[in-house]
Amino acid sequence: MKNYYVIQYLLFIILALTSCHSERTYFPKDIEAQDIEIVRFDNALMNVHESSVAQDIRVLYDTYPVFMPLWVEDILGIPVSDTAYLAQALPQFLSDTTYGFRKTNEREQSLFADVSGLEQTLGKAFARIRYLYPETEIPTLYLFISGFQTPVYFGDDLIGIGADMYLGSDYEYYNRVVYDYQKQTMRPECIPVDVISAFLFRNLPYTSTKSRLLDQMMYRGKVMYLTSRIFDELPGYEVMGWTKEQWKWCLSNEQAIWHLVMDKRDLFKTESLVLTSYLNDGPFTSEVSQDAPGRLGIWLGWRIVESYMEHNETVTLQQLMAEPDAQKILEESYYKP
Repeated sequence: MKNYYVIQYLLFIILALTSCHSERTYFPKDIEAQDIEIVRFDNALMNVHESSVAQDIRVLYDTYPVFMPLWVEDILGIPVSDTAYLAQALPQFLSDTTYGFRKTNEREQSLFADVSGLEQTLGKAFARIRYLYPETEIPTLYLFISGFQTPVYFGDDLIGIGADMYLGSDYEYYNRVVYDYQKQTMRPECIPVDVISAFLFRNLPYTSTKSRLLDQMMYRGKVMYLTSRIFDELPGYEVMGWTKEQWKWCLSNEQAIWHLVMDKRDLFKTESLVLTSYLNDGPFTSEVSQDAPGRLGIWLGWRIVESYMEHNETVTLQQLMAEPDAQKILEESYYKP
């Protein structure tokens, strides 16, 4: 009989602990995904031939009257009016061997032959954004070739996805254009997080009048927290764009990281070198350690925001994103790693 009560007591404790750490649910399970169709500008470019380039360019302008001029000016760097120079430059852009554009285009066409899965994932993500912000206008999405220039491009009411920036971390020609630490996020599966986080940063802009590291950390941490809730099936390291090993290192050293930041009083610094070290991408975060991955300040802000939401269960995602007081979030997070 005594054992029976002991077992019952242990079960009660386990249930209580599980309840205390249960994850909040922010979205109904039955949200209908937005209907997303990615415009295949990348495919249209492959139809340009040197023997008919002038005619093919006119077709591109007629078919894509919004995106084509933007792509010509912002990606190729050619004035829209200079059609003669465009007719010379475009075939070279599509077949240049220095950076392997011909092979790149072939690999892109193979990897992105079917984008239905990407459309479904983004459709679900945008549905969750519209659940929080019903007035949100869903942009038109274009898949395009950027010449290794940009992964996500914004125009009025549109988002361009530079498919050649997502050909796999092991793609040989990336060695010529990016650093090793950048390759981790150059995979097809990174596209949804990149698109949605960029969309959130653009539509939920930084509004604080302060320029301390703390304020930047809290703002970016809020966006990452919201992104992680939208993609709640993804592990944290994928949302952060890190390796699993980098994520584990940060968790294992979280207390030491926090103590170092506090001891140095970095939270209240405004120097650009300090902000750049903590917030910008890089091989490591120099203000902390050469073992610490880049953008450590964003991760730290995310962790603080996560603690804040755990300790303030009545705060909604909309209220979190609208809260401008970084100091309040920090104090009410009771963050103690």
